[in-house]
Amino acid sequence: MVSLDDAVIARLESHGSSFEILVDPDLALDLKKGKEVNITEVLASEEIFKDSAKGDRASPEHIKEVLGTEDVFEAAKEIIRRGDLQLTTEQRKKILEDRRKQVINIIARNAINPQTKLPHPPARIERAMEEARVKIDLFKPAEEQVPDVLKVLRPLIPIKFEKREVAVKIPAHYAGRGVSIVKSYGETKKEEWQADGAWICVIEVPAGIVEEFFDTLNQLTHGDVETRIIE
Repeated sequence: MVSLDDAVIARLESHGSSFEILVDPDLALDLKKGKEVNITEVLASEEIFKDSAKGDRASPEHIKEVLGTEDVFEAAKEIIRRGDLQLTTEQRKKILEDRRKQVINIIARNAINPQTKLPHPPARIERAMEEARVKIDLFKPAEEQVPDVLKVLRPLIPIKFEKREVAVKIPAHYAGRGVSIVKSYGETKKEEWQADGAWICVIEVPAGIVEEFFDTLNQLTHGDVETRIIE
């Protein structure tokens, strides 16, 4: 259980009422993100307040009326999941940086320069985002933010999301490990086992990681692999 000195407030406004609990900032954030967390370790106090600063507690009857339960732990979960979490400055900075990196990584993996057909390095994408003063949403998933970021970047750099269909043939000796590695890179359109134990397939790979895909297969097979981009 977190100490009161280290706790932050989670607050839920609902049906004209306010509910507050004192929580561990890191564990509460994990719970808010959907992770499995022991709620007893999240709470600094097994109390639900109307105003924590004044020590004004909410009555069990009122908690049940608004939140649908008298159970303190279940009510606390609802407050954290649906309410606002008073994050520390350090937490906000870390989450924003992580979310920014996620957005850059998604764009770098999926996008190319349509003029050169080459991928944009992450550093180039990051510089363009800085130039465009892109604002990242703290809690919105990175995948949902990418379309808006792309709209802002397009006036600055030629960029387009594309996929490539790649034909692959892996010899029998490497096929066991190769199948799972290949499938981790994209959607397998066709696949077939050959009489000699070789495995062939056609896979759709994000354009930005095609070279990475080729490098991975060459390392796995020591160059004994056949690949071809299907135009």
